[in-house]
Formats: sequence, structure tokens, C-alpha cells
Amino acid sequence: MILVPMDAESQKNHLKAYGITYWVLTKQQKVQWLLNYRGGSFLLPDGEVIRKECQIRGVSYEILSDAQAEAILDEISSPSQNQDAVILEKAPKIAVYSPKDNQPWDDAVTMVLTYAEIPYVTLYDEEVMDDKLALYDWLHLHHEDFTGQFGKFYGMYRAAPWYIEGKRLAEERATKLGFSKVSEQKGAVAQKIRNYVIGGGFMFAMCSATDTFDIALAANGVDICEPMFDGDPSEPNYQGKLDFNKTFAFTEFVLERSPLRYEFSTIDMTAKRQIPKESDYFSLMEFSAKWDPVPTMLTQNHTMLVKGFMGQTTSFTRNQVKPTVMILGESKLNGEARYIHGIKGKGFFTFYGGHDPEDYQHRVGDPKTELELHPTSPGYRLILNNVLFPAARKKKQKT
Repeated sequence: MILVPMDAESQKNHLKAYGITYWVLTKQQKVQWLLNYRGGSFLLPDGEVIRKECQIRGVSYEILSDAQAEAILDEISSPSQNQDAVILEKAPKIAVYSPKDNQPWDDAVTMVLTYAEIPYVTLYDEEVMDDKLALYDWLHLHHEDFTGQFGKFYGMYRAAPWYIEGKRLAEERATKLGFSKVSEQKGAVAQKIRNYVIGGGFMFAMCSATDTFDIALAANGVDICEPMFDGDPSEPNYQGKLDFNKTFAFTEFVLERSPLRYEFSTIDMTAKRQIPKESDYFSLMEFSAKWDPVPTMLTQNHTMLVKGFMGQTTSFTRNQVKPTVMILGESKLNGEARYIHGIKGKGFFTFYGGHDPEDYQHRVGDPKTELELHPTSPGYRLILNNVLFPAARKKKQKT
């Protein structure tokens, strides 16, 4: 067997190791993900082709005899060890919901998929409304605004050519899809994505796609947009008309009424946090690998402490996260939730606060992150845990 170690000391390129694992799955070979063993290592079948591919991609690996591999698996299976071996069976089909004119480096997920050499397909509103989501196992929501308020960039960028053009294109698209407003069209897209998850899909979202998705679900059929966004006033008392039973992760949040404020609601902690950059870290929770394999997979890393990073939605107000949702990562300094996961129907969703794990305060027009400089990034590893998660063979729940 080939062991791809994922601890801090032995692996030169953690991110590309996920790409190797995915590549092996595309060859109809099974892989074992060794949860909590040396940072969440991978056990691959041995072969000259796989060794060569590891060398080409710069991924560290160790050759094990059958007896050595057996000994590791025996050790992992011991009841005294908080470890488990999960079988990965097939390479998930990956879709990224993103505007066609976005560059791959606009988004942390497309950046890390490209760097790890994991193939994905880009789709947007037209494909979602045409029920194309069913073709994919895993969907990432690019930093979208599902509320129809154009990212709430109005206050600072309403005169910027890119803002004016983006608004025009969005309105054109909404009309083409048979809607009179962008907010209604985005709301319909959110409903389609909701149904995709309930039917068994895996959804991953970062930054503003997390809270605006839930806001769109809660405000379904309610006009929360001011005239500069949709041409007519918002509904009176729209806050009281929100239905929190419809959301995935958040509850009892209050919407930001001012169109000039770069904020959607009280879900986001960006304006409320007072953490200096030097101490901005969040810690990953520890789960029981044998009893809770899902959150254990999603938190595999070579460190339990991950560097914080900002975004339009940086992190989540703890008491507005539903009690049925698992907190996978939190900042101890102010109790904010950074990384959360939940089940909806037959599917799963993961929300990850912030924009780019290796760019602390990403701003419009900032240069792109070069992942060649961050091949062992713990923050980016969390994204790739989610990419491999749908490949896992489902075990019967012990509880």
C-alpha cells in the first residue's frame, strides 16, 4: 500500500495530496481515509503509476508492506483509539455556482480545486433553473448575494463601472428567466438549491453565500429590497414576516435595513468582533471518529488551531446558529462560530466564514493568492475535506 501522510512533519504538500486521492478514485480504485491518524492520512493501493503521480505533483508518500498496512488498520480499529478508517469509493462530481465572467482566483474554492488538480464544472442561474444540479454530488456557492441587493456594494461602489455593469447583467438575466426582479429570481435559485440538498446533495458555501442563502429562504415571498435595488420600496415590517423554519443554519437574526451599510444581518460578526490580527485564530472541535465520522472527516487537519481570515461574512453569531447545527470550528476569544455543518433532508451543508484562508482582509481588486506559497494551508484543507466527503461510503449510524 501507499500511505500519504497528512501530519505537519511528513507532508510537503497537503493540498495536492487531496488531488492525488481524488485522481485515484477516478481510476475506480478505493482509498481509505485514516481519520485522526497522522493528520488524516490516506491509504492508497500501491502501483508504479500512483507513485509516479505523487512524485510529479510533489506529494510525500511512504510505501508500506501488507503487514505494515494491516498493523496500522488494526491499531486504528482498537476501541481505545479515537481513530477510524473510512472507505472512499467514487470521485464526486463537483459543481461551482459562480458567474461565468468570474476568474478562478476570485474564489477560494475554485482556487484550491485548480491547485489540487480536482476537476469541476461551473454553472449559474440558467443551469440551476434548468434542474442541472441533479447531475452533481457536490455544489459550492461562490460569494453570491441571494437577497437581490447586489452584494450591498451600493454604499461604496454604486458609481463603479463594474457595479453598474453587474447590476445590468443581473437584471437582464432575471428578465430572461421570466422574473420581474433580481431578488425574486435569486430567491427561486435559492429554493432550487434547497431542494437539491434535501434530495441528497452536498452543499458548501463561504463568505456572503452562507448568510444571504438563509436570508433568501427566510424572506421567500417577502420584499426586503429598497428602491435602489429593485425599483420599489420594501414591504412594511418585513422583519416580522421572516420565517426561520425555512432556513438551514440560522435563526432569530435581524436584517440590516440600511442600503448604505455593507452588511446583511446580525448573523455576521465582522463589525462586532474586536480581535487583533495577531491573535485571530479559531480552533477545530474534536469528535469521536468511530461514532461521529462525518464531523471528524470535515475537521481533519495537521493542526487544531487555524489562522482566522475576514470576509463580507467573517463568522457567525453563536446564538443565531440553530441548535441542530454542529459547530466544527470556533473562536474562543469571542465565541463566534467560524465553520458549521448540518443535515437537511437526505443531504448535508457546510458553511465556512471568511473569503480567503491565506489573505487576511481580502478587498476588491487585491492581487490573487498564490497557493504555491501555501501548499500546507490548514484553512484551505478544510475546504478539501468537504470535497472528499461525498466519496465516503455511508456507514449505518450507531446512534
